Amino acid sequence: MKKIISKLLITSAFLSVFTANNANAFCGFYVAKADTKIFNKASKVVITRNEDKNVITMASDYTGDVKEFAMIVPVPVSIAKEQVHVTENKIVDHLDAFTSPRLVEYFDPDPCRKEERFIAFSAVGKMAGGGNSTASLGVTIEEEYTVGEYDIVILSAKESGGLIQWLNQNGYKVPHEAKDVVMSYIKQGIKFFVAKVNLAEYEKLGHKYLRPIQVAFESKKFMLPIRLGTVNADGAQELFIFTLTKNGRVEPTNYRTSRIPTDINVPLFVRKEFNNFYKALFDEHIRKENMQTIMLEYAWDMGWCDPCASEPIAPEELRELGVFWVESLLNTGASDSFASGSVGKRFIQPVNDVFVTRMHVRYDLEHFPDDIVFNETKDKTNFQGRFIMNHPWNGESSCEEAKKYKDGLGARFEEEAQNLAKLTGWKIEDIREKMKKDGQTTFKKPVKWYERIWPKN
Repeated sequence: MKKIISKLLITSAFLSVFTANNANAFCGFYVAKADTKIFNKASKVVITRNEDKNVITMASDYTGDVKEFAMIVPVPVSIAKEQVHVTENKIVDHLDAFTSPRLVEYFDPDPCRKEERFIAFSAVGKMAGGGNSTASLGVTIEEEYTVGEYDIVILSAKESGGLIQWLNQNGYKVPHEAKDVVMSYIKQGIKFFVAKVNLAEYEKLGHKYLRPIQVAFESKKFMLPIRLGTVNADGAQELFIFTLTKNGRVEPTNYRTSRIPTDINVPLFVRKEFNNFYKALFDEHIRKENMQTIMLEYAWDMGWCDPCASEPIAPEELRELGVFWVESLLNTGASDSFASGSVGKRFIQPVNDVFVTRMHVRYDLEHFPDDIVFNETKDKTNFQGRFIMNHPWNGESSCEEAKKYKDGLGARFEEEAQNLAKLTGWKIEDIREKMKKDGQTTFKKPVKWYERIWPKN
């Protein structure tokens, strides 16, 4: 029996355009990032949207036997074969790396040399013909075709019971609990994009993993249907949503958005365990929010990055993700370079008018009972999850400024320890012990501003 993997259930999407420009404006070195790999059961979806035109890229985290894979995606319109494409995981992975929360580091200057300032820039320069009907079940096969290693069927239905029965009769195992959710989509006139692996094509192509499926369509609806994905889910799911739009940041309209903490100083040892740190931070934030929020992790004009957590996104990768409103990406004679999902060909002309939003949601049916509805704003304010390490000056200095600097390190170290404890829920005693291994051995409670006015007796 085919197992339905339905975490990525989408009815709308956005379009995107990035540029490969790299701005050297950030005083610090990028040293680490927290990408989607650190979370279990993590799926990724890229929604490229402009006006009513949408391209959705769905990357599954499925790791079982490909014979057991199937995906059911509610879609607002019937999808023809020409509207479906299969791309490469590395493109989505690149976008993930580019937008990941990041760790940066500063190095304190010699406090006795005020006239010099250490300026360090970003370190990255670095399955028969359509129209067939099973009248007794009220199910219509509107389209059926094969794209890449996937067999795809577009279905419409009159009743959820008939649709579920048809799916089960054709080798898919759909839980009875999905009936009400499926019926709610049917009442909206939604159709169902069903994909499973064509084993012969899969073996012929020689892939060791399932590649992302892309769908292009037009719809006024801008939403991400997630309810069907909660029906047979084994616990909470992690979903990373990347939107590529022309005018500005994207935000949900029916769920609250929280911004990931940013620009916070953390101890030096975090560099060695940044993934553990960020996962603990996210877990703690979701716990405090009772898992009823969608986290904003990144929002930025794609023309530049500061600091860059990976190589900038190439223009041809943007086109592959569905950017259609930038003429420099179209009609370039480069269509053959993407015939097999390749992204080897480079465009010289930079691309503008693309804004990327990265959202992270941990969801289940209890806390996210409705599909996510989005709105594209005109807000182009840049935001990123960024955490800072400050390396203390360890040289020999004898001026008065050096004495004041060294006297203040204990308070700074304690503040970093308290920041980390608050962000992650880790024990302050354990944090201090780890800090000592990096030479951060003195801890002193910071003096509040008002304590300087009225010292304690």
